[in-house]
Amino acid sequence: MTTYWLTNVRLEKGFIIDDDRVIGTETEICHLKIHDGKIVEINQTDPDPSEEQMNVYEKLLLPSLREMHIHVDKTYYGGPRKACTPITNGIFTRLEEEKELLPKLLPTAQDRAEKMIELLIQNGHTHIRTHCNVDPIIGLKNLEVTVNALTKYEDVLTYEIVAFPQHGLLKSDSVQLIRDAMRNGATLVGGVDPATVDRNIEKSLYTIFDIAVESNKGVDIHLHDPNTLGAFTFERMAHYTKEAGLKGRATISHGMALGDLQGESLQEVAAILKEQEIDVTTTVPINRPTIPIPTLDTLGISVSVGHDSITDHWSPFGTGNTIQKLGILAERFRMIDEYSLANSLKFGTGGVTPLNDKGERVWPKVGDDATMILVNATCSAEAIARRATIDSVYVKGKKSGK
Repeated sequence: MTTYWLTNVRLEKGFIIDDDRVIGTETEICHLKIHDGKIVEINQTDPDPSEEQMNVYEKLLLPSLREMHIHVDKTYYGGPRKACTPITNGIFTRLEEEKELLPKLLPTAQDRAEKMIELLIQNGHTHIRTHCNVDPIIGLKNLEVTVNALTKYEDVLTYEIVAFPQHGLLKSDSVQLIRDAMRNGATLVGGVDPATVDRNIEKSLYTIFDIAVESNKGVDIHLHDPNTLGAFTFERMAHYTKEAGLKGRATISHGMALGDLQGESLQEVAAILKEQEIDVTTTVPINRPTIPIPTLDTLGISVSVGHDSITDHWSPFGTGNTIQKLGILAERFRMIDEYSLANSLKFGTGGVTPLNDKGERVWPKVGDDATMILVNATCSAEAIARRATIDSVYVKGKKSGK
């Protein structure tokens, strides 16, 4: 068992209040004792010089990050750069491309996946949820690649793998393949646009949830359809979530229609999702209506961010830098005050922030896993606003990454 002190760590202590308004964040320099991967002591008394110590020179300690929507199995990252082709038939342009592209990428897919995983680790992520193509074109080969790649990093991250019928669960006749994927390393059942891709909302959703119940797993469904069509799909998804007994185990990826709904319509849909504890992941797009993240948060919907890709045939964009993405989120929604900036951190950490709404320190606490990042900033709000760089990453007390 390893024991050491992390010394001169900057921790958030509380909010600075003026006229009932948060105007700043108070911090203090502390020493953390790490034992067997846990934080066992936090104080300001200098540790005994005979004990092992690691001085971090007043870097800010923050919770580690969670990448909640990525596709590590089909990326150009780690190989030659390629431009995207124009879209002429919506999503189906890309689906047609994949029929030729995926087999060509397969020989280098694991190496590129590993390079992407390493980038995400360096950028402070200790959990990855990746979607993985399962379809008649590539079968379970991309799943094998994904499992092999992630297994190599089990000592520094946790992960989930979504069996993703990119070409349509029903449209591409991938039902049996998805069932097979759930027995070969996938941990969540995926789906895509039951209306516009599968052309049968009820049968598509019923089948997705049937497989989930059969394998005792959750679901994560790509939903791009806009306006009332998207809203209706959300309602049906909530129905099947309840019927399957999967409350708290269902995710909407993208959920574009949430960016179209307003007022009472948005509140009604949010209430339906909240009742079944359906969460939402988003890439915070700026080239289309962005789902109203602060409003959804206020309405009790858990929202998390992901990068979707880091350069592939769908998009040339992506950095794998979640702190940067949170900065974009804050700019997009004009979150310019200290409290809003600090609170936005939770969209990248699974809801964890150093201070609660009252300004009380709730992280880190004695007994917590020593899974965390050190950042070149004076507080969470500055880290988000200034796109702070990450100094180092710790997983259960073990330093990794940079």
